[in-house]
Amino acid sequence: MDNIDYQRPASVDEAVRLAQQPGTAFIGGGTNLLDLMKGGVARPLRLLDVTRLPGREITQLPDGGLRVGAGVPNSDAANHRLVRERYPLLARALLSGASPQLRNMATVGGNLMQRTRCSYFTDTGFGACNKREPGTGCAAIGGINRMHAILGTSEACVATHPSDMCVALAALRATVRVRGAQGERSIPMTDFHRLPGARPEIDTQLQPGELILSVDLPPSRFAQRHAYLKLRDRASYAFALVSVAAALDERDGAVADAALALGGVAHKPWRVLAAEQALVGRPLSDASIGDATRLLLDGARGFGHNDFKIELARRAVARALAQAHAGTA
Repeated sequence: MDNIDYQRPASVDEAVRLAQQPGTAFIGGGTNLLDLMKGGVARPLRLLDVTRLPGREITQLPDGGLRVGAGVPNSDAANHRLVRERYPLLARALLSGASPQLRNMATVGGNLMQRTRCSYFTDTGFGACNKREPGTGCAAIGGINRMHAILGTSEACVATHPSDMCVALAALRATVRVRGAQGERSIPMTDFHRLPGARPEIDTQLQPGELILSVDLPPSRFAQRHAYLKLRDRASYAFALVSVAAALDERDGAVADAALALGGVAHKPWRVLAAEQALVGRPLSDASIGDATRLLLDGARGFGHNDFKIELARRAVARALAQAHAGTA
């Protein structure tokens, strides 16, 4: 059994100061970190419990946006009146994830920090995993890779990011507010997670010791026409093979603005600005959807067992956009 130091900082400043020590990890609901620790995948020397810190509130911003504290449980975020009224796409994505019991424990900040659910990563019986042990290889590339990525992959890793919430946040153009030893900064949601490249063990753009404070959402344009489509092997408590967050702002018969992001297909939520722009200024049609989908899936590549994901994603995008247009999500 590992000897772990457990501390409960009394303030954000204290948490950031303590987190500068190597081997430190923040813990909120623990729904992912504790699983990884039990499996011997994560081996922190020190846990900083941040559940008593500020950040369990959802507040309006002066510009009409919304600030969701990092400590807000996923279930509370999904059922908050302002989230349901202004950002129903986010509420639907949150309710698509995990089980009610896990959503009651998991926090918004912890959801952002989920590690991949790749079986080669979570099972230490497999020696080749660059994400778990850099330099050992990627067993998934030549192994059972049905759940794995088709976009943004590298020779080092083909794992996917598992979050539903993050797909919606990427589509909704959220930003992540963090604080570290150098002060506070905001990171666009589309930049928060990394592609694997040659360093798949690094999941995010966070600097060592930085603490997530909140997720900030801009004023909503997409409350009326939206869809979160999650395709999976069973109807509940399963990770997405492909998911789509789609939302439209339509005026005078044409798309004035569009939000579109994919999950289950890459190391991070997959959003391509050109794909959204392909929809703007045109009536939603098979032609405009086809143009957007081609741009969104440009460069997609299967690895054998997951080849089907390319066509599945293409059809899922069309279906989600049609649902959003019809208001039938």
